[in-house]
Amino acid sequence: MTNMVSGITLAEIAALIGDVTRANMLSALMDGRALTAGELAWHGGVGAPTASGHLAKLTEARLVAVESQGRHRYYRLASPEVAQAIEALMAVASFGPKRHRPVGPKDEALRRARTCYDHLAGRLGIALADTLTERHHVVLSDSAGALTDEGRRFFCDFGIDLDQGAHGRALCRTCLDWSERRPHLAGRLGAALCSRLFELGWITRIKDSRALTITPVGRDGLAATFGITEQSQASGH
Repeated sequence: MTNMVSGITLAEIAALIGDVTRANMLSALMDGRALTAGELAWHGGVGAPTASGHLAKLTEARLVAVESQGRHRYYRLASPEVAQAIEALMAVASFGPKRHRPVGPKDEALRRARTCYDHLAGRLGIALADTLTERHHVVLSDSAGALTDEGRRFFCDFGIDLDQGAHGRALCRTCLDWSERRPHLAGRLGAALCSRLFELGWITRIKDSRALTITPVGRDGLAATFGITEQSQASGH
């Protein structure tokens, strides 16, 4: 049964996300990994007791889920839908008034390649979506997507199990990329593709960031399999 969302409920969720500390915590969780309260306190720029209070509110609102392993508690985004909402807010914010802030190497790294919860974003994510569309492996629209028969064969050959994790989540959909302002591939297919590139060692994480590094073997693999080079990413194609 679908719950009707009232203006009051919407305002409550917006207020929770709108707090700077909580917004920083949620942004940190957008890399798809579960983090401890201490790690999230660091990202939020607050002490442990304050962080616990913020995390309790986020958990109660089902924006964040908590998992216990032994004596440790780990926090993650509660669902792909929460991640989609955060990414959409980032996209809206990117269209807002410009504020003077020096652009550093971390900004460029995020724009080059990053995780958007459990799938790929930035110029790498856009390049993959473009290639898969041009080769008729997927058909993408504003927010939805479809996998073609040719695409199904390609992904199976690439070592991706398309039936894994099929529990009500859409197989293929798009997500508006906040830095490129174009849709990248999301859904189970986007998550599986991201996971496969990690397995192959084509991409690695940059510490304390959502940004990713494309490894030397990854540069070769992306060029051979998808026709993606550093030059093609720089040109947006």
